[in-house]
Amino acid sequence: MKSKFLLLFTFLFLLVSCNFTENIDVQADGTGKFSLEIDGSGFMAMAGDQALQGMNAKKDTKSIDSTFSFKQIFEKNKDSIAKLSVEQQTALKKLENVLINIKMNSETKQLLLSMNLPFKSVNELDGLMENMSSLKNLKGKSDKKDNPVAMISGMSNSNAKLSFNYNGKKFSRIVIMPKDQIKKITADSLGMAKMFFASSKYTLKYHFPKVVKSVSNPDAMFSADRKTITVEYPFMDYSENPEKLNLNVVFE
Repeated sequence: MKSKFLLLFTFLFLLVSCNFTENIDVQADGTGKFSLEIDGSGFMAMAGDQALQGMNAKKDTKSIDSTFSFKQIFEKNKDSIAKLSVEQQTALKKLENVLINIKMNSETKQLLLSMNLPFKSVNELDGLMENMSSLKNLKGKSDKKDNPVAMISGMSNSNAKLSFNYNGKKFSRIVIMPKDQIKKITADSLGMAKMFFASSKYTLKYHFPKVVKSVSNPDAMFSADRKTITVEYPFMDYSENPEKLNLNVVFE
């Protein structure tokens, strides 16, 4: 069933208009959790019970709520991983604690997928995009549908570098994308993909233990206590130029 979950996860990214929310929740001691949530309610409104049946759910099943880790999947692909370079194995090792959760409900038309990663320090999130792209190195079986974890490496772009920094006084989120790669993404986004994601949004929602004094992005919105900031962009704008969501935050 986990294979079915990941196949659906990939299908959503490729074919369905979804909303993406990148969350970071930082605690007073610097620990916290990173999560990427994908709201595919549009897919459930279209597919309904058929989506659940496609997941091999029982006939009368109306909802699914399941969680599994990359560590479980890596264990099943350990022979393939053992053949990778030390660098590639190290990148995958950093993803072991990633948890994938999927919630589907045909009655409420809910489909929510989330990738969750706890951290001891925000700086541990550095290289997250590059590590995710390392999933494509898993070649456990020749047929892609039997190796879905490799397919979701498409969530990231191996040429983009995403870094985070937090020292209690300042926070930064920086994406660096080569200009020639931005041009390629812009060209590739024309046509069907652009139509599918035309109404999709990419949102940053970050919570800090301290009051935010200023944010570099003028579109940032604040919670009442100014400890949570939210920035929202059209998904196509973000995918064509991810540097638009670079942030520098200063705390009081």
